[in-house]
Amino acid sequence: MKTIVTKFGGSSLSDANQFKKVKNIFFADEARKFIVPSAPGKRHSKDFKITDVLYLCHGHIQSGIPLDDVFKLISERYESIVEELNIDLNIQNYLNIVKEDLENGASKDYAASRGEYLNGLILAEYLGIDFIDAKDVIKFNRYGTLDNKATELKLKDALSKSEKAVIPGFYGSDPEGNIVTFSRGGSDVTGALVAANINADLYENWTDVSGFLMADPKIVDHPMQIKEITYRELRELSYMGASVLHEEAVFPVRNAGIPINIKNTNAPEDSGTFIISSRENSSNKTLTGIAGKKNFTVISIEKAMMNTELGFCRKVLSILEQNNVSFENMPSGIDSVCVVISDSELKNKLEILVDEIQRSCNPDSIVVHPNMALIATVGAGMANKKGVAVKIFDALSQADINVRMIDQGSSEINILIGIENEDFEKGINAIYNSFSDEYLNVVPIKSTSAN
Repeated sequence: MKTIVTKFGGSSLSDANQFKKVKNIFFADEARKFIVPSAPGKRHSKDFKITDVLYLCHGHIQSGIPLDDVFKLISERYESIVEELNIDLNIQNYLNIVKEDLENGASKDYAASRGEYLNGLILAEYLGIDFIDAKDVIKFNRYGTLDNKATELKLKDALSKSEKAVIPGFYGSDPEGNIVTFSRGGSDVTGALVAANINADLYENWTDVSGFLMADPKIVDHPMQIKEITYRELRELSYMGASVLHEEAVFPVRNAGIPINIKNTNAPEDSGTFIISSRENSSNKTLTGIAGKKNFTVISIEKAMMNTELGFCRKVLSILEQNNVSFENMPSGIDSVCVVISDSELKNKLEILVDEIQRSCNPDSIVVHPNMALIATVGAGMANKKGVAVKIFDALSQADINVRMIDQGSSEINILIGIENEDFEKGINAIYNSFSDEYLNVVPIKSTSAN
């Protein structure tokens, strides 16, 4: 029988009304067996996320400030959810335990994890299914990294004993039983681990949008929806700052070959976006998505016969490493190489880097290009289409945008360009519009997020 694992984000479980939507979704398909909840998110734009308040509670304790007033915000949210759902759960007992633990010096990870824990208890009671505490099945080693083998053993054993169950996201425990959390967004990782370890047919990730968009809606007006995206394309877009699932969150299901469906809790009838291993008809559409980031500096180095000088690029990278500076990209030619560095990494080290490169590498010239932006045009169909680069550069030319850097990876699914910061938004719109005729039959989607 088909098995589906569902994960619901904070906006999907922000209040009792959202819990009711989740219940309808979960029981609408008998194949949905396990559900991974996040902590309650914002109910409206001026609201707060429970996890943020829990972090604040921990900060109060660390600073010797009473947390009563702050913790009251947490208690009121959970009490109102339980009351409106009319379930038989004494949530106040659990809240008292959490508050007492915090006052007794519980860790920051413990504080942050209680949002998911409490939401999981409520959801299990409301749905009438089992509750599996994530601390018992998601295991970390003593260094704070996920212990995959121990997690696999614990998850498979616990899940085999439940027909349907709630497993809170975001946290687990170390060998001593201490609570350890993933980074923010860790509920996605928990959901993926559950799906992978029961070999699910599908992993549904429910949020407040009906899938991914081809471009940032803050830059492009009503961008089209991405119906399907491969894991490789997802990685390229997320690396360039697109608001998609992080690689860590999809790695377990990617390895298992399990598709992910991004769905909208507020519009469950929408098909959403499918994340898949490969797409046979990738040639039908050239572009999958556009993403980018601002504020880079490019150090352009030229030297005649550079390609014959052994270790030249190694020397450049060694200088970056010695100054604790990581680079974003490194396109090169026969006699030139460019090092693209985020300004957040560079800080006040630019002059030091240039001086050391000049002294160690003796180049013919070093030119620094500040205030640069990078735009990644991503699509598996690009490898099978002629004239894609011409189309991109023609669109930028017509928008009067000067291209300062070009790089295309060997996979041929990503063309990366560098332009001035001031041309960033105009550049993304120009590229998007040049390919929009391919997507006239796709309906744009809008976010219903309160975030």
